[in-house]
Amino acid sequence: MGAAGSKLEKALGDQFPEGERYFGLENFGNTCYCNSVLQALYFCVPFREQLLDYYSNNKNLADADENLLTCLADLFMQISSQKKKTGVIAPKRFVQRLKKQNEIFRSYMHQDAHEFLNYLLNELVDILEKEAGPAKSDQETSSPTEKNANGPTRVDDNGDKKEPLVTWVHKNFQVYLSELFKLDYLVLNTLGLGLTFSLAMCIGILTNETKCLRCETVTARDETFLDLSLDIEQNSSITSCLKNFSSTETLNAEDKFFCDKCCSLQEAQKRMKIKKPPHILVIHLKRFKYIEQLGRYKKLSYRVVFPLELKLSNTVEDADAEYSLFAVVVHVGSGPNHGHYVSLVKSHNHWLFFDDENVEMIDESAVQTFFGSAQEYSSNTDHGYILFYERVPNGSTS
Repeated sequence: MGAAGSKLEKALGDQFPEGERYFGLENFGNTCYCNSVLQALYFCVPFREQLLDYYSNNKNLADADENLLTCLADLFMQISSQKKKTGVIAPKRFVQRLKKQNEIFRSYMHQDAHEFLNYLLNELVDILEKEAGPAKSDQETSSPTEKNANGPTRVDDNGDKKEPLVTWVHKNFQVYLSELFKLDYLVLNTLGLGLTFSLAMCIGILTNETKCLRCETVTARDETFLDLSLDIEQNSSITSCLKNFSSTETLNAEDKFFCDKCCSLQEAQKRMKIKKPPHILVIHLKRFKYIEQLGRYKKLSYRVVFPLELKLSNTVEDADAEYSLFAVVVHVGSGPNHGHYVSLVKSHNHWLFFDDENVEMIDESAVQTFFGSAQEYSSNTDHGYILFYERVPNGSTS
C-alpha cells in the first residue's frame, strides 16, 4: 500500500490528524467481514482508548493466556504505535485466535459481519467478567450489598451507599454515565443481571409495554440490547424504521395476552420503546430475509436513508438524545452467501473508505451512495449494513 498510503497522506496534507494512524488490514481469505468491523471499532475512539489503557495496564499480555481481548488489544496497540502514518497491518494473531475459538469462522466461506460483531463483543465481556471475578469476590466479602433498582449497591460501615462499580466497558457499550447526561444508572438488578461485566454487552434498555384492553393495566418489562436490528422497507429511512420498531401491535385471536389482573387471556396492545439510550448506538439493517417461496435467504437492496445526524426523540423518553454517524459497515454483493465487506469511517471530520488493505479519502457526500437501491434490480450492490452512531454531548451536534 506504499503508493496508496502516500496518496492518502498527500490528500490530507497538513490536515493529517496529529497522532492518528490509518492502516489497512490484510485479508486472509474471506476475512473482510472481520476487517470491516475491526476498523469501525478502532475508530470508535472511546472504545479504542479504553482498550489501549487495558493494554498499558496489562503489559505482560504476551505472557498471559491468549484470548480475543489480548489479541484485539495487541492489534490496536500495533496500529496506534506505528511510526508511519499509513500502511498495512496483518491481524494474523487475532484471526488465528478467532478461528481457533469458534469453528463457525474457520472456513473460507462468506461470513456475516453482524454475527461476528455480536460474537466478539460478547466474548470480550465474558473475558472481562472472568478477570473481574476475584476482585468482585473481594468486594462482596468486604462490604454488604443492597438490592435495588440500580443493582447491588455497596454499603460502607456508616451505612452510606456507594455507587455501583462502572468499568470502561460499561462506559462504551452501555447507557451514558449519569454525570455526563444526568441519566440514572442502568437498571441492573431488575433485569436479573446483577453487577457483572456481562452488562458490557447491554448498550441500552428497551421497555416492552403491554396494555390489557379490558382493564387497561400496563405491564412493562425491561430488557437490555447490544444493537437494534431493524426491519427495512423500500425507499425508507432510519427514522421511519425506528418508528415501525416502536409501533403498537394488537394481540388478539391466538395471540391474546394473559393479564394477571384479569386472570385470563385478553386482547392487548403491545409496543417496544427505548427506555435508556446507549453511548454507542449500533443499528443493524436486516438486509437478509428468508423467503419461504424460495426456500432461502435473499438480500434486500432497499434504499434506506441513514442520516449523518440522528435524533431519537420519537422513540426515547429522553427527547434530547442525538447521535452522530462515525462508521458504516457496507455489504457489497447481490446475495447473502457471497460478496464482500468494506467500511466507511469518520475520523477528525474526514471520511475514509477501508477496503481490506486499501484506505482512501472520500467526500462526505459519497456516504449517501451506500443507502441502497431505489429499484429492485440495480448495478449498485454496495449497501449500508451496520451503522455506528455516537451520542453527542448535551444534545448538540457539530
